[in-house]
Amino acid sequence: MVRVVEISSQLTAVIRSQAAPGNLSSAVPAACGQVWEYMRAAGHPKPGRNVALYLDGTVTFEAGAEVSAPFPAGPRVFCSHLPGGTVATVTHVGDYKLAPAHQAIRNWCEANGRSSTLNWEIYRHGTDDPAKIRTEVFYLLEPATGER
Repeated sequence: MVRVVEISSQLTAVIRSQAAPGNLSSAVPAACGQVWEYMRAAGHPKPGRNVALYLDGTVTFEAGAEVSAPFPAGPRVFCSHLPGGTVATVTHVGDYKLAPAHQAIRNWCEANGRSSTLNWEIYRHGTDDPAKIRTEVFYLLEPATGER
């Protein structure tokens, strides 16, 4: 079920990269792993949940993890943020085949006359049972007609 909620911006530690859609399933976890390695090696506080922010149609993305405070950048890892604002969101439970969650939000946007230019995923791990993995999918909504 698609929900519309207001969220706050969240600081992240990320690597920016590009990948073909078919390669995201390996590129995103690899980037997240590199961020965790950098944060540990640099002595920064332990990051939070893994994230992937998709910036454009050519699949330019930022992948890494939530952080609680800004930090000095490394050779590839830098401080960024997930946007705040009004979002349409779906929680997917199970494996990382997220196309149906993304499609549900796109369908909702079309049915409700809304548009979005950015989307992202937040991965909630903490279980070895693939049936219990939770991934939150977010689409930042453009203001509706008449909103400012």
